[in-house]
Amino acid sequence: MAAPLSDSDKKKQISVRGIAGLGDVSEVRKSFNRHLHFTLVKDRNVSTPRDYYFALAHTVRDHLVGRWIRTQQYYYEKDPKRIYYLSLEFYMGRTLQNTMLNLGLQHACDEAIYQLGLDMEELEEIEEDAGLGNGGLGRLAACFLDSMATLGLAAYGYGIRYEFGIFNQRILNGWQVEEADDWLRYGNPWEKARPEFMLPVHFFGRVEHTAEGAKWVDTQIVLAMPYDTPVPGYKNNTVNTMRLWSAKAPNEFNLQEFNVGDYIEAVLDRNLAENISRVLYPNDNFFEGKELRLKQEYFVVAATLQDIIRRFKSSKFGCRDPVRTCFDTFPDKVAIQLNDTHPALAIPELMRILVDVEKMEWDRAWEVTKKTCAYTNHTVLPEALERWPVHLFEKLLPRHLEIIYAINQKHLDEVATMYPGDVDRLRRMSVIEEGDCKRINMANLCVIGSHAVNGVARIHSEIVKNSVFKDFYDLEPNKFQNKTNGITPRRWLMLCNPGLSDIIAEKIGEDFVTDLSQLRKLLDFVNDESFVHDVAKVKQENKLKFAAYLEQEYKVKINPSSVFDVQVKRIHEYKRQLLNCLHIITLYNRIKKDPSKIFVPRTVMIGGKAAPGYHMAKMIIKLINSIASIVNNDPVIGDRLKVIFLENYRVSLAEKVIPAADLSQQISTAGTEASGTGNMKFMLNGALTIGTMDGANVEMAEEAGEENLFIFGMRVDDVEALDKKGYSAKAYYDRIPELRQVIDQIRDGHFSPREPDLFKDVVNMLMNHDRFKVFADYEDYIKCQEKVDQLYMNPREWTKKVIRNIACSGKFSSDRTISEYATEIWGVEPSAVKIPPPNIPRE
Repeated sequence: MAAPLSDSDKKKQISVRGIAGLGDVSEVRKSFNRHLHFTLVKDRNVSTPRDYYFALAHTVRDHLVGRWIRTQQYYYEKDPKRIYYLSLEFYMGRTLQNTMLNLGLQHACDEAIYQLGLDMEELEEIEEDAGLGNGGLGRLAACFLDSMATLGLAAYGYGIRYEFGIFNQRILNGWQVEEADDWLRYGNPWEKARPEFMLPVHFFGRVEHTAEGAKWVDTQIVLAMPYDTPVPGYKNNTVNTMRLWSAKAPNEFNLQEFNVGDYIEAVLDRNLAENISRVLYPNDNFFEGKELRLKQEYFVVAATLQDIIRRFKSSKFGCRDPVRTCFDTFPDKVAIQLNDTHPALAIPELMRILVDVEKMEWDRAWEVTKKTCAYTNHTVLPEALERWPVHLFEKLLPRHLEIIYAINQKHLDEVATMYPGDVDRLRRMSVIEEGDCKRINMANLCVIGSHAVNGVARIHSEIVKNSVFKDFYDLEPNKFQNKTNGITPRRWLMLCNPGLSDIIAEKIGEDFVTDLSQLRKLLDFVNDESFVHDVAKVKQENKLKFAAYLEQEYKVKINPSSVFDVQVKRIHEYKRQLLNCLHIITLYNRIKKDPSKIFVPRTVMIGGKAAPGYHMAKMIIKLINSIASIVNNDPVIGDRLKVIFLENYRVSLAEKVIPAADLSQQISTAGTEASGTGNMKFMLNGALTIGTMDGANVEMAEEAGEENLFIFGMRVDDVEALDKKGYSAKAYYDRIPELRQVIDQIRDGHFSPREPDLFKDVVNMLMNHDRFKVFADYEDYIKCQEKVDQLYMNPREWTKKVIRNIACSGKFSSDRTISEYATEIWGVEPSAVKIPPPNIPRE
């Protein structure tokens, strides 16, 4: 058992829980001890820290279950329209602290754990991150689930229960090494297996056309086993469900082999079926057309649609008997949101069910499908758009291929009527792409089969309309919308930055937690000296805490008064971590050139994972670590510049680094980042942004005023103009001496003395094949970084800009985003109604 906390530690631990309500401490203690002694530790006398964590998790879960059951009963009684959010990724992170916060249990749990002589932070650190996502897309889905529950929407998240989530990243000799993320090895206290709702999913086989219609026969069946995780809203007693499917082989799987005597082989072959939910594909913004991935995409869609239709047909709680048999009202009761193209197969699958199973006439079925489905586009990068080979569908999903051909034919007939003789337009708008390998364009399928298509930031939605789907926009302009992304203020302010949350609540009350626009009231305190002091103090405390963490984890002592300059996100050429590297080396060269000059000290932190097959991204990680090795060990540089690569960046690490950051780097080439949500987290937590006019940065600058961000570089129009003119990296290299010096150093092995040619590929790419035009923004970026230094030397003015940023970040709440989805796409209204808690009898 951990040593008892001192009184000062106790006060600190309890005060930082700020706004969360106080439950019954003795009840929590009793429940904790009951779980510890009876649920967990049955055959040994010594409890481990993990036992304590599980006992606390089960204690908190007890408070969830009654609310969870009651929420589902309430939905069946009221029979509202239900929202189904389909995503191949849900990047949830840790659950314990978030659940305590949303249930108002934090004070009670903190006090109970303190009285038991345990350390709450230590227990929270034991929990594994649920890393079932690659980055922004999966984390957005997690924020949306939180907001849907908080807004009282009858909503369900549907995805895959990957046995292995996003890989754990280790850095060995500066290189990324991937390790499997065995996140379930100790069990998961937050999920509930629901074998009674197991469903069959079909693959392979052939199609028979009979008088009764098409029949998909001789298929191979895989069972989809649901695991449910409760998703609590903030203090409203609503607990929604995230249902993740796990693949199981049926007992008769490959029994024909058993019948000829190879029983062992038949049992081993069950793995082939169960591999479907084994591992998350680790690609972010890159399409990999693997058969297993297509199986995953169909698996989640097929199981989910069966579940949706079962729930639609039987409207009573716990009832399985069909009450509804007519599907004309289906879009009035069901909204399906496709999170990118990964669940696009929901469109042909719903058509298959309506036409083949429910015997609906084609045109009516198509009308129902379109009214039900909506599609969110998350990227404009061509390599990210899913284009599946037709031959794969022919083998794996033969009936769906027929349905897609039929959808496409009707669609092209309409286009031909509207634009007679425009063959090129027909080619561009077809779902089927002709060529050596015929492909199915899943984005086009999504646009055709949905009643609403949205981008995720205003600039991105304009690019979607004017470029990516211009032909479709010309045809149906009313279909296209913008829904700027958001983040949940519960996890990304209250949970990760309780000190800041507390001082905001002292000034403006607690209502900002569910109405983040109230942060605007902080503009009244920009010149309030005590508030400026408090904000600066909280930031410094967060920096000291994170500096201690870095020293413990990386054995690097950093200057806590330095600028904490942070860029954390997936490693990708378009996110331009290389531009950051060029700035680091430029600073290094300037200090080396004039060591006696006063420089504003900086600690540059870069973190993020590279897709295992992405050579250039892995080279970028190696370059960052090689630069760090030279810079951090140079006595001339001292503590004026430190470079740290944050290993294994994940949600729980983001919760530590974001509150400590002074400067947030959002430096993608204009027109490439769909939105970003990390930028919003930094803004809300009091970091200033250095960034291009890309993604949601544009709206952040609009909300806070461009003068309160460090904006630099080309705009979208400039990038397009440069494309037309022709981008020449060499012209910048020849013209800018500092840039030339930096590139020469990388090329000649200054940062890799033992392997002088190590970074030749990186330099060759930058000089000859750089799609993202790093050099074009270098000069302006360096000048902008000088402005950062100037402002940082005036702490009062810096903090005033910080307060303005926090005050103007209200728009970027996922509550606002989800309210817009609800009213403008799903046709439902958010509700402030509190479901009665389990201890109050129902009416």
